[in-house]
Amino acid sequence: MRACIARLLGAVLCSICVGPAQGAQTAPPADRLLLEAENFDEVGGWVVDQQFMDQMGSPYLLAHGLGDPVRDAVTLAKFPSAGTYRVWVRTRDWVAPWQAPDAPGRFQVLVNGQPLVTTFGTEGAAWHWQDGGTIKVPAQARIALHDLTGFEGRCDAILFCKDAQFQPPNERGALELLRRELLGLPAEPESGGRYDLVVVGGGLAGMSAAISAARLGLTVALVQDRPALGGNNSSEVRVWLNGNIRQPPYPRIGDIVAELEPKKRAHAGAGNTADLYEDARRLTLVRRQQGLTLLTEQRVNAADAQGGILRSVVAQHIRTARRTRLAARWFADCTGDGAIGALAGADFEVTDKQHMGPSNLWHVRQTGEPQPFPRCGCEDTNAVTVAFAETKSAAPFPRCPWAVDLRNKPFPGRPSAGQKAPRNLENLGQWYWESGFDRDPIAEVEWMRDQNFRAMYGAWDTLKNVDKLYPNYKLGWAAYIAGKRESRRLLGDVVLTADDFRTNRIFSDACFPCTWGIDLHFPDPKFQKGHEGSEFISGFTRGGKYSYKGPYWAPYRCLYSRNISNLFMAGRDISVTHEALGPVRVMRTCGMMGEVVGMAAALCKQHDCQPRDIYARHPDAHKALLARGVGPQRP
Repeated sequence: MRACIARLLGAVLCSICVGPAQGAQTAPPADRLLLEAENFDEVGGWVVDQQFMDQMGSPYLLAHGLGDPVRDAVTLAKFPSAGTYRVWVRTRDWVAPWQAPDAPGRFQVLVNGQPLVTTFGTEGAAWHWQDGGTIKVPAQARIALHDLTGFEGRCDAILFCKDAQFQPPNERGALELLRRELLGLPAEPESGGRYDLVVVGGGLAGMSAAISAARLGLTVALVQDRPALGGNNSSEVRVWLNGNIRQPPYPRIGDIVAELEPKKRAHAGAGNTADLYEDARRLTLVRRQQGLTLLTEQRVNAADAQGGILRSVVAQHIRTARRTRLAARWFADCTGDGAIGALAGADFEVTDKQHMGPSNLWHVRQTGEPQPFPRCGCEDTNAVTVAFAETKSAAPFPRCPWAVDLRNKPFPGRPSAGQKAPRNLENLGQWYWESGFDRDPIAEVEWMRDQNFRAMYGAWDTLKNVDKLYPNYKLGWAAYIAGKRESRRLLGDVVLTADDFRTNRIFSDACFPCTWGIDLHFPDPKFQKGHEGSEFISGFTRGGKYSYKGPYWAPYRCLYSRNISNLFMAGRDISVTHEALGPVRVMRTCGMMGEVVGMAAALCKQHDCQPRDIYARHPDAHKALLARGVGPQRP
């Protein structure tokens, strides 16, 4: 059923993105002006959030200030003509799905410094166009988004229209056509060229696959929808690396992962700082790789697959909305979500209920630093420890009636009655602050991320204002990009199971080692009462049933699609069951999968064949390449 839906979704997206066969770029109508918030000249303290654009149609700007209003986002608007325009702002009240009181994401739209009469982000659980009334404007005006709270306000776009009766559509297809018309975008994507291999997803798996293939002589495009590489192991998400590399009998598998690994190891906790992830070094390493073209801030959201063969994909720039078609002989889905496979009609599975959810790590920090805190708490650069010293500078925090109500509830980091408050705050914002266990892992990820926000703000409100603790501490950083664990799993010729690990089943095409336990997450019963259906603290599987003798060498046949003949996959979207995802999903292991995929793609070119043929016809060549590796030669 899921595969059928994916094929239909892929066809819809393709038709939306490709548009009519005839027609060039057209001039926007003379009575309307559309401003996409993510394309403002200056985003100020707002951040560009692209992670839900497949569901809601566009990236948007997020006022991620942790309770401090962020700096204005500003752009210079050139209107078709001076006059009176009706204003529509696409936004939502992000806590409305919980029927929560108040509206924390409030913001204003300023025209030449004057606010419109409407305050935005105050109504509607779904994304929609909120009416901003009418305003008289000159031919050119300075438009600004003015955040009022710092509590995750969001703006997708602003539409100025001289026709006071016109109301912009919310339906996905009509909205895409309106955007194309008003932005003057070409009807067809621009050509981005042809490659041997297109890798989509710039985490450890995607980077490793792209570098591996390029070093073996392929022309490669690596497409990443964020400005940083690394995925969960980037400064944007700040998860630490797990899994062991360079294991016998193929000790060269993991060489590229070792190159990409930061020199200063991030620890297992929420207080890791941006510098530990070396985003700039990774970007430099990838850009310097001969034969590799890096495309950042571009999200693949359409695919052309015919007769079980993927021909091309379309990437949309998250700031400009320009679309580029990338053609290739082979593709690698390293998105983690199986997004490219789904668009192409690949078979996949999804665990709808009782699956692992995403985390948004966060931490608190002391006040009284020599330099003032940035207005946006996401911009921290100073080292943070997990044991904080008291200072004399008070840091009040507002009440958050719209957050998860934890006044009478336990949570990690809250002392029990009569217990002394801990000075070590490492239980706040850890990996186990996780939500969405029974939510749709594709369609409801924004809900999951926002529930993580509500839990964070509710916990800090409780500690500060109910328990009267930590008066001199403030929220220091929180990830707004969700650190995902589970969504789609693309199906290959082998679907690896947890029993394969437990029984040490041997595969002739074993190619990457797994050393992490059968680590699955579920709502922690200690913190579940009163939050059923919206849990936000997880436990994990442990004991003999969830262990195995490692390293366990997983088969190559998990790394390509069984029905899209030229599609590889590497990362947490490979061909495993829900249980078997536990040991394969950690990032060093995912990176090694990428190395193997790059090698297999090179053999496909050498032997003019498809991924399945490497196992069926060229296993010895594959094993020889696994033994040789593609990293720098070591003594």
